[in-house]
Amino acid sequence: MTDLPNIERRRIQGEVIKPIYEDLVAELGVDRARALLSRAITRSAEAEARRAADAEPDGEPSMERFTALFRRTYLDRGIEGGVEATVLSEGPDHLDFDVTRCRFVEMYRDMGLGEIADVLSCNRDGAFAQAYDPDITLDRAQTIAQGAPCCTFRYRRQA
Repeated sequence: MTDLPNIERRRIQGEVIKPIYEDLVAELGVDRARALLSRAITRSAEAEARRAADAEPDGEPSMERFTALFRRTYLDRGIEGGVEATVLSEGPDHLDFDVTRCRFVEMYRDMGLGEIADVLSCNRDGAFAQAYDPDITLDRAQTIAQGAPCCTFRYRRQA
């Protein structure tokens, strides 16, 4: 199987999700459709995180390894990783950065899925962190998907 960049994987998922979401809205209304989709996306992010944690050399996730994974997947790849971001601070118990451009949100808007970009993309971040390591939490005051000029990512590991 070919390793696809996350942005391409999310585009393919969006193409599959769009007609399902439209049918859910028609049958159940926007609020219920968003809630159901949010649960499914959260489960998907959690499963992905557990696979990543299990792949750690000694099976022990840590903040340093989480940061390295996040850097490899997104931050160090720049816009090719799906985001333009500024790392503010990182250490053994935290990772702080702001996303100033999000290709995921742009792509979902182009696909006609802008109203659920937060469900399809943003909601994954905290769920992923917690499933990767239950001691890691995400505090995010704002997102581009919700109209802010940047997304504020503040990951913390309590130990």
